[in-house]
Amino acid sequence: MKRRNTQSKEAVLSALANSSKAMSQDAIEKKMTVNVDRATIYRILNRFCDDGVIHKIIADDGKQYFALCVKCDDSEKMPDNHFHFRCINCQTIECLPSIVNFSLPAGYQVDRLNCVLVGTCKDCA
Repeated sequence: MKRRNTQSKEAVLSALANSSKAMSQDAIEKKMTVNVDRATIYRILNRFCDDGVIHKIIADDGKQYFALCVKCDDSEKMPDNHFHFRCINCQTIECLPSIVNFSLPAGYQVDRLNCVLVGTCKDCA
């Protein structure tokens, strides 16, 4: 189903595209050039997640962050099973290109993966 493009969607996508790090809803709202209510922003973010445009990261602090599904260096889609890193100093979250490899007992199937490493980023080290 083709989705209607709106000014609100464009503003959310622009805020994410202009950031090299994952962003929380409130950080996205601050970067937007149009006035959109919180519920609409979450609705747009969830729709983008459903459509595979962005992915959601639930950090170790329980807060939700969102990032575009591309690698910074070559614009290819980031693999679904990758690590995220949250810096305890600057509080940023970024996608790491490392693929998470794991094995499960027979009969188990993974639908989603949420791997967040916590420490000090290269900029704060």
